[in-house]
Amino acid sequence: MLTIVLIDDDPISTFVTEKLISKNVKEPCKFYKYQSAKTALKEIAGIRPNYLFLDLNMPEMNGWDFLDRFHPENNDAQIYILSSSVDQRDITKASQYELVKEYLSKPLIKKSIKLIFN
Repeated sequence: MLTIVLIDDDPISTFVTEKLISKNVKEPCKFYKYQSAKTALKEIAGIRPNYLFLDLNMPEMNGWDFLDRFHPENNDAQIYILSSSVDQRDITKASQYELVKEYLSKPLIKKSIKLIFN
């Protein structure tokens, strides 16, 4: 079973992402959804996700803060930034994080799902 963490303060975006993944990934998936990056950071070590989708613009702790504090030990989660920002500075900054596989624009599309999960 694939374990997927969605960190986004927008419940509609999280809902859409979860449904799109569920419909287009053949393996069964277990989702952990967080509206707070701070809470996710506290609990993620116990989850050990295969995939993590992270929004950048969130209150309290944003996606960059999460990435700066996330030190996965024995965790090979594939991290994808899923953001509505198309600012080239964000895209460039994301590429400087070794943990980040790719920067994706919201909403997630079927083509991206196929590339990530195949």
